[in-house]
Amino acid sequence: MNASMLSYILFSCLLLSVQAQNCSVREIILYTKLLLMDSSLSCPCRETAVSSCSCLPIAEPGHELACFVDGTQHMLENNVSSTTVTAMLNKSFQIQLDRRLCESLAREHQCQYKTKGTVKEFLNKILRTYQAVNK
Repeated sequence: MNASMLSYILFSCLLLSVQAQNCSVREIILYTKLLLMDSSLSCPCRETAVSSCSCLPIAEPGHELACFVDGTQHMLENNVSSTTVTAMLNKSFQIQLDRRLCESLAREHQCQYKTKGTVKEFLNKILRTYQAVNK
């Protein structure tokens, strides 16, 4: 078993043990900050251009979790950043959405957005959202 699999298993156990905390705010903030330290995430979002950059949904209020699931899934499928950390975030968002945790971020299971942004903008949206929940 490699280190990334072990960290994924440990994270999954941690998630299951802290379900009562609903939003897993501290973990999500930590993992999002880790991803934001990756300097390769700063390329522009061009939906029509064929590039390694991704355009991800910037969620409307009440649709954050669904958009966070979609966006992190896209990041995983396109190897945008650290697969292990992105997988942890994706799993956490999916659990929150499926179990109706952190309800203010998941009024619906469908991602609704008016704009798309770079990976960095998407991650900053996650960070701002969970920092607001933490207050």
